[in-house]
Amino acid sequence: MDDNEARVHDFLDDKLQTAGDLDSLDELLASITAQHGLLKQQLDGAQRDLHDAKHHQHEHHQQLQDKAAAFRRQQQDIDRRLLVITASETSDEAVPRFEAVLGTLQRLDVAGGYIELLREVDVLSKHAHDQLQTSNEAALAPYKQLRSLHTRLIKLQDDAEGAAPQLLHHVSQITQALRSKILDAFAADLDSILKKVHWPTPKAVIPPQLREEWETAIVKLLDLQMPELEGNNYASGPVDKVKLPPVLFPFEVLVQPLEMRFRYHFEGDKPTNRLDRPEYFLSHVTTLLDDYGSFVSDYMQPVLFKHFRGTDLALNPVYIDAMSAFITALLPVLRTKISSLLPKVANQPQLLSHLVHEIMSFDSTIRDTWAYDGGYGLSGWNGLSWEFLVQGNWFDQWLRVEKEFALKRYHEIVEADDWRDLDYESVDTKATKPTKGAIRVNDLLETITDRYRPLTSFKHKLAFLIDIQIAIFDQFHERLNDSLEAYLRMTTTLGRAMGGVSKEEQDKLLGIEGLESLCRTYGSADYLEKAMRDWSDDVFFLDIWEELQDRAQHGGSIGTRTVASVAERTSKNVGTSEADVSEAGGLFDETASWYARLRDRSEQIITETLVSNVRVALKPYRQINPWATLSSTGASGKDLSPTAELDPLLSHLSTTLAFLSRVLAPAPLRRITRAVLATVNAAIFDSVLRVSFSTQGAAQLNADLQAICAVVDEKVGAGVAESGLRRCFEGAKLVSLPIRGAKTSANTAGLAEEDGMEEWDAWAAEDAGADAGGESSGAGPQKETTSNRDADDGAEAGRELGLWEVEKRLFADNQSARDVLEELGLEVLDEKEARRLLRLRVELAG
Repeated sequence: MDDNEARVHDFLDDKLQTAGDLDSLDELLASITAQHGLLKQQLDGAQRDLHDAKHHQHEHHQQLQDKAAAFRRQQQDIDRRLLVITASETSDEAVPRFEAVLGTLQRLDVAGGYIELLREVDVLSKHAHDQLQTSNEAALAPYKQLRSLHTRLIKLQDDAEGAAPQLLHHVSQITQALRSKILDAFAADLDSILKKVHWPTPKAVIPPQLREEWETAIVKLLDLQMPELEGNNYASGPVDKVKLPPVLFPFEVLVQPLEMRFRYHFEGDKPTNRLDRPEYFLSHVTTLLDDYGSFVSDYMQPVLFKHFRGTDLALNPVYIDAMSAFITALLPVLRTKISSLLPKVANQPQLLSHLVHEIMSFDSTIRDTWAYDGGYGLSGWNGLSWEFLVQGNWFDQWLRVEKEFALKRYHEIVEADDWRDLDYESVDTKATKPTKGAIRVNDLLETITDRYRPLTSFKHKLAFLIDIQIAIFDQFHERLNDSLEAYLRMTTTLGRAMGGVSKEEQDKLLGIEGLESLCRTYGSADYLEKAMRDWSDDVFFLDIWEELQDRAQHGGSIGTRTVASVAERTSKNVGTSEADVSEAGGLFDETASWYARLRDRSEQIITETLVSNVRVALKPYRQINPWATLSSTGASGKDLSPTAELDPLLSHLSTTLAFLSRVLAPAPLRRITRAVLATVNAAIFDSVLRVSFSTQGAAQLNADLQAICAVVDEKVGAGVAESGLRRCFEGAKLVSLPIRGAKTSANTAGLAEEDGMEEWDAWAAEDAGADAGGESSGAGPQKETTSNRDADDGAEAGRELGLWEVEKRLFADNQSARDVLEELGLEVLDEKEARRLLRLRVELAG
C-alpha cells in the first residue's frame, strides 16, 4: 500500500467509524470535492507564478549579457584610443602617460588662473595710478578693491597650507607700493595744513576756514587705512606674544616732527642723550602728551568720533579716543630708543636696573594718568617694560641684577657694627624694640616690593617674591637663629666647657648683657613676623595670592615652578579651597611661622633665664628661719623694712624688669613677669610658708611681699605682682591673723578665752578625717558647732575675724572652712592648705 492509499484509508476510518456515519456520506463527498477544487486553483496559480518568474529571469540574464558586451566594446575602444594617443603598445603603459598629460593640462589651467589674477591686479594698479594723476580721492576705490583681493588671497593661502607664496608676495608688493604712494599723497595734504597752523607749536589752532579741509585730509587717511584696521585683530593671540596696536595714519603725520625733535635731543652726542638718565627721554614724551593733549582733544577727537561711530572699531579706544591714538603713535620712537639702549647697559647692573625701573614708572604714568589700555580690553596694556622683559627676554638678566643688588645690600646691613643694636626710636615706646638690622632689612624688602610692584606678569612677581624677598627673609632668620644657638651654647655647662667661657663672661651672659642678646633676637623676629602679616593683607600681595590660588586650583601655569615647590616657600594652603582650610592663607605664611617660632623660643629662653636667676637670688631668703623668733620693734607693718636676704631678689627684679620694660611691649612683658612671679610664689610658699610664724614674723613676711610688689608694679604695672603672688599673699594673711577680732564684746571675749583653752578634737584628726568630719563625726558636736555658727552670723557681720575664731571654724568641717575662707577673701587656698598654714602660728602650736 502506497502512502496515498494509506492516507485515504486513514481518512475513511476517521470519518466512517459507525453505521450512522454512512448517512452523511453525500456531505463528506461534497466537502472533499470542494477542497479538491480549491487545491487545484492554488496549483494553477503557483504554476503561472513560476512561469512568470522564469520569464523575468531570462530577460534579466539577457540584459546583463548585453551590458557586459557593451562594457567590453567600450573598454576595447578606450584601449584603442589610449594606444593611439600615447602611441603605447599596451594600456598599462598608456595610463601613466595619460595622467601626465592631465597634470600638464591642470597646471596650465592654474597658470591661466594666475595670469588672469595678475591681469586683474595690474588693471587695478594702473587704474589707481591713473586716478592719482587727477584726483587722490578717486584712487582710493581701486586701491580698496586691490586690498580686498590681497586679503582674500591671504586667507586662501592659509586654507591651502601655504600654496603660491610667489604670487602672494607679488600681489603684496604691488598693493604696498600703491598704498605707499596714496599714503604719501594723502599725508602731503595733511602736512600742508599743519604747516599753515605752524605745527608743532603747542598753542597751534585750526582756524574755521581750514576746518573742512582739515577734516577731509584726516578722513582720507582713515579711509585708506580702514581695510587694514578691519582685518587687524591684534588683541587676540598668545599671552606672551601680544601684537602691537596699529598707528592711525593721521597721527603718523602728526608725530613726524615730534619724532624728529626726539631724535635730535636723544640720539647722537647731545648732552641730553645720557645712558644714566633714561628719565630724560621718558619724561620728554610725557611732556609732549601734556603740551599737545589739548590740540589732539580739540581737533582730532571730533573727526575720529564721527568717522568710527557705528562701526565695530568704535569699541576700541586706540581708534576712537584721540589721546590713546596719540600715545600709540608716540610709543614706536620709544621702543626704538629703548631697544638701542638695552644692549649698551646690559653689562652695567646699576644702569640696567635704573633703566627698567624708569620704564616701569613711565608705564604706570601712562596707565594711571592717561588711562591708556592699548585696546586690550580687560587685560589692559602691559607696558613697554613687559614688551622688553617678556617678549625681549630681558627679565632673567634684570632679575639677576636686582637679586645681586639686594643681597649685596643685605650683607652690608648684617655686617654693619650696629646691626644688632636695639632701636628705641624707630618704633612706638610701647612696642617691642627690634634691632637696627631688622628695621633695615624690612626697609630693604619694602624697597624691593616698590621696584617690582608695577610688573604685570604674575610669574615675574612670583619670581621676585620667592627668589629675592623670601630668600632674604630666610637668610636673616638663619642668622638670628644662629645667634640664639650661640647664646645657648655659651650658657650651658657642656657649651661653657667646650667653648672655654670664663666665669666673668658667664656672669655677663646671665645678666643684662645676655638678656639684651636674647631680646635682640626676640625683637627682630617679632618685628619681621608682624611686618609679614601686614604685607599679607596688602592689596598687591593679596592679588598675587588670589592669582596663585586660582592657577594652582585650576591647573594654570605658574612658570617653571611646581605647586608643591611654591607651597613650600609660601604657604601650605596653596592649591586648597577656602572650604578646606580653617583660615585664609597668605604668601608669607611659612616664613612668618618660622619667625613666630623663633620669637616664641626666644621668649621661652628669656623666661627660663630669669626664672633661673630668681631661684638663685631667692636662695639666701629661703634658707633663713627667723619668723617665729622675731620680736616686736614697735613699727607697724607698713614701716617695716624688707628682710636683708631679700635684697638680691629685689635688686635683680628691679634691674631686669627696668630693662625689659624699655625693650618689650606690655603683653610679652606681663607674660614673662607672671612666669617669674610664679616661680617666686612657689618658692616662698613651698619653703618659707613651711615654718612657724609669730605675729611679728607674719608682719615681716607681708612687708617682704609688699616690697616685691612695689618693685614689680613700678616696672610692669599695678596689680601684676599681687596677682602673681596671690597664693603667698593669702598664706601670709592667714598666718598674720590678729589674736582677737577688731570688735569683741564681753560675751565673745569670754568665749574666745574659753575656746583658746579648749582642746579641739580637730587638731588631732588627720586632714582626710577632717575632710569627712561633717559626715562621720558625732551628731552632738556637729549640731553644737552649727548652732553656734548660726547664732553668731549676725554678730560677725562687719567685724574682722580673729585667730581663734578662724581656727575654730576652719577645723570644724569642710563647709565651715569654705565659708570662713570666703569671708577672709581667700580664693586660691583650699581647706587643706589653709589648715596647714594656720598650724604655723606659734600661738596655736603652743
